[in-house]
Amino acid sequence: MTRLREDLESPREERGLGSGWISGTLAVVLACAGLGAVLCLHYPQLLTVPQARSVYDVRLIRLLVHLVLIGGFVLAIVSIVLRQQKMLGFTAISLVFIAVAFGGSQTQIRTDLSSDMYLGLDWFLISLILTGIVFIPIERILGNREQPIFRSEWREDLLYFVISTLLVQGLTFLSMLPATTILKNTDWSGFRHAVGSQWLLVQFLEITLLTDLAQYWVHRVFHRVPWLWKFHAVHHSAQVMDWLASSRMHVVEIVLLRGLTVVPMYVLGFSNPAIYLYLVFVFFLSAMVHSNLRLKFRVLDRLLVTPRFHHWHHGIEKEAIDVNFAVHYPFLDWLFGTYHLPADGRWPNGYGISQTLPKGFHRQFVYPFLPTRRPPDEAAATK
Repeated sequence: MTRLREDLESPREERGLGSGWISGTLAVVLACAGLGAVLCLHYPQLLTVPQARSVYDVRLIRLLVHLVLIGGFVLAIVSIVLRQQKMLGFTAISLVFIAVAFGGSQTQIRTDLSSDMYLGLDWFLISLILTGIVFIPIERILGNREQPIFRSEWREDLLYFVISTLLVQGLTFLSMLPATTILKNTDWSGFRHAVGSQWLLVQFLEITLLTDLAQYWVHRVFHRVPWLWKFHAVHHSAQVMDWLASSRMHVVEIVLLRGLTVVPMYVLGFSNPAIYLYLVFVFFLSAMVHSNLRLKFRVLDRLLVTPRFHHWHHGIEKEAIDVNFAVHYPFLDWLFGTYHLPADGRWPNGYGISQTLPKGFHRQFVYPFLPTRRPPDEAAATK
């Protein structure tokens, strides 16, 4: 694994056209995706989201898996031929062989498995591929800062992405507890029917406004309450901003932030199509506002949250502390006195927080539960 990581993080001069790095990296990505899809076909009741199983076209999926595995194998051969370091190519070929050993695209779907628990491996693959396809090329072409795809701490952020998508069942259940509890103890079916009967666009706009209003204050509380800040500090500890950095969130914050934010969306009775439309919108918006994307949105900067607006929320400068809490509409920050977007078009000089957080997913998971250590000089002064 160490040699594979070193090959992925090769210096720029070793990643150019003709070096075999691009073909090798794509081969590993395709091989991983193919193997994951084969496992989903083999163990659908354990590795796929139940709500999605009914809409999958198995024949189309088998065709795509077949093409992906062939593509990964061919690109791996190209990389082995071109590249002095063969780790990328051989890793991809090994993963393809493992996928084939499980049956490849023609793997038999096991129907003898019965489980109330599942992992969202299919959701992980779909979300990672979709966001990667959209944002990696855009960041390469229109990047705000010059930084590699496999930048520092990319493995940690990818692990955060894996955890939040694989554990979709448990996280969704916990996040929905406040809303389901309210619904069980209230009865306003007439009002909820009226809300859900509105035009789809009207519902969508109402959802974005209400969820952002709720999210704004929950987000602000996370910055103000010390013990909550320790969870949120994990998200702010990212020193490099790109689409993957949006995934760096402690699971406790995911549950609390989502749980309180989605209350208006589910309790007020919005229709399922409107909710699904919003979920797709916020999924891509979250990746976009964290992305390494330098575009002058001009008027749009005032109407919707853009990368520059949200980057100032993550900025290391003093002027970036406790500003720009909204995730949809900047006017909420203007209304509540936390709006900050320099008129001269400046971006933050850096990202992160002044306090030192441990590196790695496991250490950051434990960090909020540990007592805060005072600096040695402060501790000495109290003696």
